[in-house]
Amino acid sequence: MIRHLVLFKLNEGVTRDDPRVVAGVQAFEELGKQIPELRFWECAWNVSDRPIAYDFAINSAVDDAEALQRYLDHPAHQAGVAQWREFATWVITDYPF
Repeated sequence: MIRHLVLFKLNEGVTRDDPRVVAGVQAFEELGKQIPELRFWECAWNVSDRPIAYDFAINSAVDDAEALQRYLDHPAHQAGVAQWREFATWVITDYPF
C-alpha cells in the first residue's frame, strides 16, 4: 500500500471562512466517496497554532503506484486541485507502508 499525505498552507490573507476555501474543503471531503482507488481517506484542519504548522491535511492510502496515478488523474481530484490552487500551496509525500 502507498500512503499519500498532503499538507496545505493557505495563502497570505486567506482565511478558513473564505467561500473558495469552504468549497475546496467540501470538494476534498467528498473525494473519499468518489474515487474507488482510495482505500483510506481523511482530511481535516490543523488544530496546532505553531507558526511552522500547515493549515489543512489529507491522509489517504491506495493499493499501489498504479492506483495512486489513477487517483491523481481522476477528474474529481483534478477539480479539487484546481480549486485549492487559487488560495493555497502544499507539500506532499507518498511512501509504501
